[in-house]
Amino acid sequence: MSCCSHEAHQHDDPERGREFSLYTKIDFQTMVCLNEAVEGAGATVFKPWDMRKDKSEFVESDADEELLFNFSFTGSVKLKGIIVIGGGGDSDPSHLKVFKNAAPMSFDDARRHADQEFDLQHDKDGLMEYQTKVTRFNNSESLSLYFDKNFGADETKICYIGLRGDFSEAQKRGVVICTYESSAQLKDHKTPGASDFFCSWHFLELQIISG
Repeated sequence: MSCCSHEAHQHDDPERGREFSLYTKIDFQTMVCLNEAVEGAGATVFKPWDMRKDKSEFVESDADEELLFNFSFTGSVKLKGIIVIGGGGDSDPSHLKVFKNAAPMSFDDARRHADQEFDLQHDKDGLMEYQTKVTRFNNSESLSLYFDKNFGADETKICYIGLRGDFSEAQKRGVVICTYESSAQLKDHKTPGASDFFCSWHFLELQIISG
Protein backbone atom coordinates (compact mmCIF):
# COMPACT_ATOMS: atom_id res chain seq x y z
CA MET A 1 0.00 0.00 0.00
CA SER A 2 1.35 3.40 -0.97
CA CYS A 3 1.85 6.01 1.73
CA CYS A 4 2.50 9.70 1.47
CA SER A 5 4.53 11.34 4.23
CA HIS A 6 5.60 14.89 3.62
CA GLU A 7 6.45 18.17 5.23
CA ALA A 8 5.98 21.46 3.39
CA HIS A 9 8.46 24.28 3.94
CA GLN A 10 7.06 27.72 3.15
CA HIS A 11 10.40 29.56 2.85
CA ASP A 12 13.72 28.98 1.17
CA ASP A 13 15.92 28.36 4.22
CA PRO A 14 19.68 28.37 3.45
CA GLU A 15 20.08 25.61 6.02
CA ARG A 16 18.24 23.34 3.61
CA GLY A 17 21.21 23.50 1.29
CA ARG A 18 23.43 21.97 3.94
CA GLU A 19 20.83 19.38 4.85
CA PHE A 20 20.33 18.27 1.25
CA SER A 21 23.99 17.73 0.42
CA LEU A 22 23.97 13.92 0.33
CA TYR A 23 24.38 14.09 -3.45
CA THR A 24 28.07 14.79 -2.74
CA LYS A 25 28.32 11.32 -1.16
CA ILE A 26 26.99 9.46 -4.20
CA ASP A 27 29.47 7.31 -6.10
CA PHE A 28 28.50 8.58 -9.54
CA GLN A 29 30.53 5.85 -11.23
CA THR A 30 27.83 3.43 -10.04
CA MET A 31 24.93 5.62 -11.18
CA VAL A 32 22.59 3.95 -13.69
CA CYS A 33 19.21 5.31 -14.72
CA LEU A 34 17.11 2.81 -16.65
CA ASN A 35 14.85 4.07 -19.47
CA GLU A 36 16.45 7.53 -19.64
CA ALA A 37 16.03 9.11 -23.08
CA VAL A 38 19.55 10.59 -23.02
CA GLU A 39 22.37 8.49 -21.61
CA GLY A 40 23.85 9.98 -18.44
CA ALA A 41 21.02 12.47 -17.92
CA GLY A 42 19.85 10.74 -14.73
CA ALA A 43 22.99 11.74 -12.86
CA THR A 44 22.42 15.45 -13.56
CA VAL A 45 19.32 15.72 -11.34
CA PHE A 46 21.38 15.13 -8.18
CA LYS A 47 22.73 18.64 -7.76
CA PRO A 48 23.16 21.45 -5.20
CA TRP A 49 20.11 22.81 -3.44
CA ASP A 50 20.51 26.29 -4.91
CA MET A 51 20.35 24.76 -8.41
CA ARG A 52 17.19 22.75 -7.81
CA LYS A 53 15.03 25.12 -9.87
CA ASP A 54 17.42 25.05 -12.82
CA LYS A 55 15.55 23.12 -15.49
CA SER A 56 18.31 23.20 -18.08
CA GLU A 57 19.46 19.81 -16.79
CA PHE A 58 16.86 17.07 -16.44
CA VAL A 59 16.15 13.42 -17.15
CA GLU A 60 13.23 12.30 -19.27
CA SER A 61 11.95 8.78 -19.70
CA ASP A 62 12.13 7.11 -23.10
CA ALA A 63 9.75 4.26 -23.95
CA ASP A 64 7.12 4.95 -21.26
CA GLU A 65 6.68 6.84 -17.99
CA GLU A 66 9.01 4.68 -15.87
CA LEU A 67 12.44 5.70 -14.53
CA LEU A 68 14.63 3.58 -12.26
CA PHE A 69 17.75 5.00 -10.59
CA ASN A 70 20.41 2.68 -9.11
CA PHE A 71 23.43 4.08 -7.27
CA SER A 72 25.78 3.52 -4.35
CA PHE A 73 27.13 5.89 -1.73
CA THR A 74 30.80 6.29 -0.83
CA GLY A 75 29.95 5.30 2.74
CA SER A 76 26.95 4.49 4.92
CA VAL A 77 23.86 6.70 4.95
CA LYS A 78 20.87 7.11 7.24
CA LEU A 79 18.29 8.44 4.79
CA LYS A 80 15.79 10.84 6.34
CA GLY A 81 14.08 12.69 3.51
CA ILE A 82 13.61 13.05 -0.25
CA ILE A 83 12.56 15.99 -2.41
CA VAL A 84 11.52 15.59 -6.06
CA ILE A 85 11.00 18.37 -8.61
CA GLY A 86 9.47 17.36 -11.92
CA GLY A 87 9.41 19.12 -15.25
CA GLY A 88 5.95 20.54 -14.68
CA GLY A 89 2.47 19.45 -15.59
CA ASP A 90 1.45 15.88 -16.28
CA SER A 91 5.06 14.73 -16.78
CA ASP A 92 5.77 15.17 -13.05
CA PRO A 93 6.27 11.79 -11.31
CA SER A 94 3.31 10.84 -9.12
CA HIS A 95 4.65 7.77 -7.32
CA LEU A 96 8.02 6.64 -5.93
CA LYS A 97 9.23 3.32 -4.56
CA VAL A 98 12.47 3.36 -2.54
CA PHE A 99 14.68 0.30 -2.04
CA LYS A 100 17.67 0.08 0.30
CA ASN A 101 20.80 -1.95 -0.54
CA ALA A 102 19.15 -3.69 -3.50
CA ALA A 103 21.07 -2.08 -6.39
CA PRO A 104 21.41 -2.87 -9.18
CA MET A 105 17.72 -3.55 -9.78
CA SER A 106 15.82 -4.17 -13.00
CA PHE A 107 12.26 -3.07 -13.69
CA ASP A 108 11.11 -6.60 -12.93
CA ASP A 109 12.94 -6.49 -9.59
CA ALA A 110 11.25 -3.19 -8.74
CA ARG A 111 7.76 -4.70 -8.96
CA ARG A 112 8.28 -6.23 -5.52
CA HIS A 113 7.42 -4.67 -2.18
CA ALA A 114 9.56 -1.59 -1.50
CA ASP A 115 11.12 -0.46 1.76
CA GLN A 116 8.90 2.62 1.47
CA GLU A 117 6.55 4.17 -1.10
CA PHE A 118 5.39 7.74 -1.61
CA ASP A 119 2.51 9.34 -3.49
CA LEU A 120 4.13 12.46 -4.95
CA GLN A 121 2.64 15.91 -5.47
CA HIS A 122 3.43 18.67 -7.98
CA ASP A 123 6.25 20.67 -6.40
CA LYS A 124 7.99 23.16 -8.70
CA ASP A 125 10.00 24.83 -5.91
CA GLY A 126 11.12 21.81 -3.91
CA LEU A 127 9.25 22.83 -0.79
CA MET A 128 7.76 19.42 -0.05
CA GLU A 129 9.90 16.82 1.70
CA TYR A 130 8.91 13.16 1.80
CA GLN A 131 10.18 11.85 5.11
CA THR A 132 11.38 8.28 5.35
CA LYS A 133 10.86 5.79 8.13
CA VAL A 134 14.41 6.30 9.32
CA THR A 135 14.80 2.92 11.04
CA ARG A 136 14.31 1.24 7.66
CA PHE A 137 17.08 3.27 6.06
CA ASN A 138 19.92 2.93 8.55
CA ASN A 139 23.19 1.73 7.01
CA SER A 140 22.09 2.43 3.44
CA GLU A 141 25.02 1.71 1.14
CA SER A 142 22.96 1.92 -2.05
CA LEU A 143 19.54 3.13 -3.14
CA SER A 144 17.17 2.27 -5.94
CA LEU A 145 14.53 4.89 -6.73
CA TYR A 146 11.69 3.66 -8.93
CA PHE A 147 9.34 6.25 -10.41
CA ASP A 148 6.62 4.08 -11.92
CA LYS A 149 3.85 6.61 -12.60
CA ASN A 150 3.22 10.23 -13.55
CA PHE A 151 0.11 12.40 -13.84
CA GLY A 152 -0.87 11.16 -17.28
CA ALA A 153 1.88 12.12 -19.74
CA ASP A 154 3.58 9.64 -22.05
CA GLU A 155 6.99 10.43 -20.53
CA THR A 156 8.18 11.38 -17.04
CA LYS A 157 10.48 14.36 -16.53
CA ILE A 158 12.55 15.01 -13.38
CA CYS A 159 14.74 18.07 -12.80
CA TYR A 160 15.88 17.54 -9.20
CA ILE A 161 16.16 14.80 -6.60
CA GLY A 162 17.33 15.90 -3.15
CA LEU A 163 18.42 13.51 -0.42
CA ARG A 164 18.67 14.40 3.28
CA GLY A 165 20.33 12.27 5.94
CA ASP A 166 23.44 11.40 7.93
CA PHE A 167 26.63 10.11 6.34
CA SER A 168 29.37 7.90 7.81
CA GLU A 169 32.66 7.09 6.11
CA ALA A 170 33.06 3.53 4.88
CA GLN A 171 34.84 1.26 7.33
CA LYS A 172 37.82 -0.68 6.06
CA ARG A 173 37.15 -4.36 6.49
CA GLY A 174 39.85 -6.97 6.86
CA VAL A 175 39.54 -10.68 6.22
CA VAL A 176 39.55 -12.82 9.32
CA ILE A 177 40.71 -16.38 8.85
CA CYS A 178 39.97 -18.81 11.67
CA THR A 179 41.31 -22.34 11.84
CA TYR A 180 39.91 -24.82 14.31
CA GLU A 181 41.42 -28.13 15.36
CA SER A 182 40.48 -31.24 13.45
CA SER A 183 40.96 -33.45 16.49
CA ALA A 184 40.65 -32.84 20.20
CA GLN A 185 43.69 -31.66 22.17
CA LEU A 186 42.47 -32.20 25.69
CA LYS A 187 45.36 -30.31 27.23
CA ASP A 188 44.08 -27.15 25.53
CA HIS A 189 40.52 -27.49 26.83
CA LYS A 190 39.75 -26.93 30.47
CA THR A 191 36.04 -27.55 30.26
CA PRO A 192 35.14 -31.02 31.59
CA GLY A 193 33.36 -33.23 29.08
CA ALA A 194 34.73 -31.39 26.08
CA SER A 195 33.81 -33.00 22.77
CA ASP A 196 36.22 -35.53 21.29
CA PHE A 197 35.67 -34.16 17.83
CA PHE A 198 36.20 -30.66 16.46
CA CYS A 199 35.60 -29.24 13.01
CA SER A 200 38.24 -27.78 10.76
CA TRP A 201 36.89 -24.74 8.90
CA HIS A 202 39.35 -22.96 6.64
CA PHE A 203 38.49 -19.73 4.83
CA LEU A 204 39.06 -21.19 1.39
CA GLU A 205 38.64 -24.93 1.95
CA LEU A 206 36.41 -27.15 4.08
CA GLN A 207 38.10 -30.46 4.92
CA ILE A 208 36.39 -33.18 6.92
CA ILE A 209 38.70 -35.80 8.40
CA SER A 210 37.21 -39.05 9.59
CA GLY A 211 39.21 -41.47 11.66
